[in-house]
Amino acid sequence: MNRERMIAAVPDGVWDVIVVGGGATGLGIAVDAQTRGYRTLLLEQYDFAKGTSSRSTKLVHGGVRYLQQGNVALVLEALRERGLMCRNASHLVHDLAFVVPRYRWWEGPFYGVGLKLYDRLAGKLNIARSRLLDRKSTIERIPNVETENLLGGVMYHDAQFDDARMAVALAQTAADHGAAVVNYMRVEGFTKKDDGQIDGVRVVDVESGAVHEPRAKVVINATGIFADEVRRLDDQAAETMLSPSQGVHLVLDRGFQPSDTAIMVPHTDDGRVLFVIPWHQRVLVGTTDTAMPNAEIEPRALPEEVDFILRNAARYLEREPTRDDVLSVFAGQRPLVQPVANGSGRGRTKSISREHSVIVSDAGLVTIVGGKWTTYRKMAQDTVDDAIAVGDLRPRACVTEKLRLHGAMPHDDPRTPHALHMQMYGTDAELVEAFLADDPARRELVHPRLPYVMGQVIWAGRHEMARTVEDVLSRRTRSLLLDARAAIEAAPRVAQLLAAELGRDEAWTTAQVAEFTTLARGYLL
Repeated sequence: MNRERMIAAVPDGVWDVIVVGGGATGLGIAVDAQTRGYRTLLLEQYDFAKGTSSRSTKLVHGGVRYLQQGNVALVLEALRERGLMCRNASHLVHDLAFVVPRYRWWEGPFYGVGLKLYDRLAGKLNIARSRLLDRKSTIERIPNVETENLLGGVMYHDAQFDDARMAVALAQTAADHGAAVVNYMRVEGFTKKDDGQIDGVRVVDVESGAVHEPRAKVVINATGIFADEVRRLDDQAAETMLSPSQGVHLVLDRGFQPSDTAIMVPHTDDGRVLFVIPWHQRVLVGTTDTAMPNAEIEPRALPEEVDFILRNAARYLEREPTRDDVLSVFAGQRPLVQPVANGSGRGRTKSISREHSVIVSDAGLVTIVGGKWTTYRKMAQDTVDDAIAVGDLRPRACVTEKLRLHGAMPHDDPRTPHALHMQMYGTDAELVEAFLADDPARRELVHPRLPYVMGQVIWAGRHEMARTVEDVLSRRTRSLLLDARAAIEAAPRVAQLLAAELGRDEAWTTAQVAEFTTLARGYLL
């Protein structure tokens, strides 16, 4: 992907579909629309997956707790989509075993029956069967589990992925099929025909200041937590539909869960579940569910959220984590759909629907709200189905159920697996390896505590539309989440490499280091 080439296409004629928003949903829509044969342009104000979509729990799941709530339809849909993601993005999505520790006799049959139902609902796309574990097997699976009064555990399977890299793969897939996807393009308004119907957008290139007004047969608002703001660019009186809910995660050293099995904590102070998950040779612990008054692009963890996670995790871990053990803390905001249209009666956020809704304004703006990463593909399909009617497009069937994403490897691929920090490239890994081999300096580590190398910084700028130090250290690599202090220390060298690749001057380099350092300090306790 090359941003300059993408930008050159922006003002070119009339598009079939313009998508506003480059997170999970918007990128999924761009892939769906373009692969159906509709000429598609995606515009993202920041970087791809800058907001909620890079701050998830890194799980592709059916939603065990939705089963507890009796929402079987949502679980069925999510389990099916989980199976499709495992198949279509095999380089980024993989099986992860979870153990629910048992400390009371009745927990075995209680969780066992529920998880057998979970298996059955997954049908042919199930990953592996759940089963009961005795005390010894439970400790072998999760060595740092609290052993006092431990009876055993229940093991089940879901899937894990890298959310920001999934976003890159979606952007690449859309581009592979002919779509234009452009980051750092801010939509400031809509253009309308004489009859008041939307026929395009007014967009500003954040980097150059250039203004464009590309036209389209239909415009889709897929801006997540900011969807209400974009709706009000069309209609100032549009009612509030979303209720932001913040989820926080702590990143710890691998020693807090040294195996490849995750822990699902079924009881927390507020009735939610808590996960302790191995991820990129670290341990991810979360999440919270805190109602927030406003949507924020760079939310910060509240002290009480950090305390909540540490307190509840300590009940199930023999070696208890403290604030000093936290390598990074990150927060994301979920775009939950409010249970009533007029914005009253917010209620508790965990009872608000995670399901998605598609809304069409009087002027023809198609807005998609709600949902989660696991169901991004189905959300995109539903949205494009509605957009076809709004834009009077020639109906064409969705093809994404069997569409392998950019980099996806067949399950029977005979090639030797790459190192962990290279697996994210999938079938492109060989190209990246060859690029690194051209210059020994490219194989130097970005930082001793991080797994990435200098050549990956250059690759991100050259082939993955990384435009800032944050893009590289937060999303093209996951350095900021894995170790915020190390990421700060790596920033000056990364800025120099990126400046050379993008043709930036010393002032830009200095400013980038300062901006990233300020941002990254918010990931430290």
